[in-house]
Amino acid sequence: MAEIVFGFGTSHSPLLSTPPDMWHLRVQADKQNPSLEFRGKSYVFDQLVKLRADENLVHQSSLPVRTKRHAACQSSIELLKNKLTKVDPDILIIIGNDQREVFSEDFTPAISMLNGDTVEHSAISPERLKKMPPGIGIAAQGSSAKEDTTYPIDKELSNHILSALNGEGFDITAMKTLEAGPKKRKGMSHAYGFVYNKLMTKTIPAVHICLNTFYPPNQPSAARCVALGEAIGRAVTNYDNNLRVAICGSGGLTHFVIDETFDKKVNEGLKNLDMDILSSLPENYLTSGTSEIKNWITTAAILKGSGLKIDMFDYIPCYRSEAGTGNAMGFMTWE
Repeated sequence: MAEIVFGFGTSHSPLLSTPPDMWHLRVQADKQNPSLEFRGKSYVFDQLVKLRADENLVHQSSLPVRTKRHAACQSSIELLKNKLTKVDPDILIIIGNDQREVFSEDFTPAISMLNGDTVEHSAISPERLKKMPPGIGIAAQGSSAKEDTTYPIDKELSNHILSALNGEGFDITAMKTLEAGPKKRKGMSHAYGFVYNKLMTKTIPAVHICLNTFYPPNQPSAARCVALGEAIGRAVTNYDNNLRVAICGSGGLTHFVIDETFDKKVNEGLKNLDMDILSSLPENYLTSGTSEIKNWITTAAILKGSGLKIDMFDYIPCYRSEAGTGNAMGFMTWE
């Protein structure tokens, strides 16, 4: 029987691949964003500056603090990488999401899985990098391949999970390849590319599960993600193959506006694998980038029956502006 031997969560923010003295390049985009989501409401930049004036965010977003927290994130990433290398699982199941990198408005499945033999990890051409908005081209290189690469997918386990989920009432989109975008560009979303680029020291055959966390109207709710994770956990442990399986949740935590109070509640649920907390998180908070917490919720639900306990827990809020924009970074392991 397959055994879940390791679980981890990691942020995959572009800020992790951007020097701290260049974080300000995305602040102009923050100022132009007409809908910065914070605690269930939408704001513009100046409104958030006024609303959060007593939080000392000018200091929190200063270069010395950015530099210190960026370094702390790199240390956490290195520790995660070393732990994954030491565990050396046979299979890595990655729970991630897409941000219009693969799926377009014409085709956005709520929950999808790869069940082909391979997945392509594409390099970004210099021409495309030059056309990207300020700050994006620098960060994109952290989750894209240096050259076009093909990685193995565990087709048998993927099909087993798909069949098991279908039997439990989940309707999953199955894909042989990732060519669903309007330009039919092969590749993977950065939620997955970050894991391959930053955390794998050798190729690990994988299972890719993708949630539509960002885009209405068909996002799975937090409670549905708990149920999904529990069903995946049952499918894995019922798999009649002697495999050591690791589980990864990629994304989060609160962004593009950081909310440390909400993150505290989320982290309590994650650390204790408390499904009551995680399933009851308010949907109007789980919007924009913060919605990626659902990848972690699904991961935690998979791990619930594994017997694994929290080991590493690093929480690092990385502010880039006085409005509180940025990304709260999380790095956790269950061992």
